[in-house]
Amino acid sequence: MTVIEPFPVQPAYTITATAEATRWLIDGLWGYDAVGILGGEPKCCKSICALSMAVAVASGRSCLGGHRVSRMGTVLLFAAEDAPATVRDRLALLSAGLGVALSELPIQIITTPTLRLDSDTDRQRLALTVAEYRPVLLILDPFVRLHRVDENVAGDVAPILDGLRQLQRAHGCAILVVHHARKGASHIRAGQALRGSSEFHAWGDSNLFLRRQQDVLTLDIEHRAASAPDPIRLTLQASERHLILQEESKAADDRDDPEDNPEARLVSLLTAASGSLTRREIRTALCMRAATIGVLLDQLCERGQLSRDARGYRLAQAPSTPVGASCSG
Repeated sequence: MTVIEPFPVQPAYTITATAEATRWLIDGLWGYDAVGILGGEPKCCKSICALSMAVAVASGRSCLGGHRVSRMGTVLLFAAEDAPATVRDRLALLSAGLGVALSELPIQIITTPTLRLDSDTDRQRLALTVAEYRPVLLILDPFVRLHRVDENVAGDVAPILDGLRQLQRAHGCAILVVHHARKGASHIRAGQALRGSSEFHAWGDSNLFLRRQQDVLTLDIEHRAASAPDPIRLTLQASERHLILQEESKAADDRDDPEDNPEARLVSLLTAASGSLTRREIRTALCMRAATIGVLLDQLCERGQLSRDARGYRLAQAPSTPVGASCSG
């Protein structure tokens, strides 16, 4: 016979008080161990934003050009709509944009074709995977591919979101779920524009909402336990060598914090040098990994900002140096 006991209770004053200051995974963007939604209409760069956060957390570099990472570590990622090779390519471009090599970053991609959060087996497999890799951030993209229930029915959605909350509590990791907003809902309050049940908006500790109006991309930020900052405008810089998603103001001044900008630190070092510097000298002076230095040198050479001689690297004398010619050999 099952013995039923009352719920545990204790005096309120004996419960440990919460810290006064909010603990962050990414300052101002995502809580230390928050669960939440990254939402937006189609073609609003939701996946690029999620991957940018992954690279920032794994590398310790600032996210979106100005939000410092307070908890660096492993990121576990499942992208249901893209092949692993496509995800890898995007991560490599975003890593290059931060001046780091993807091979240096602890980003793990779940490569199974399907993952269903309404399946007991898949939930158990996900929990085992999280337990093995111990990520500080789990990214699931997008929610619509992670189940076979009706998103409009709270009774169907709530158990899935509750399961993710239990996973977060059991392993102390932050969880970000990419989710679609309703089409044509750009005029509605961000959280209320999410497709499906209101459970999505209510569930999140930290929520991000992307909106696009013509060529303007805006990010709204909400937190359960912290004040929401003003919306920020984002810009996406894309080339064959890198992807950079960042605040529009940061793009204008090229991520103007030299202490958090490896490229700026490298340029500053070479500007102050009386002659060419070898890779070893650059690495020693900047205290960076060899792979990071290699990525930065390749980028600056391709853009014609550096030239290479028999001894090493120096700033190019003429900015019009043909791409690839300044670093031949």
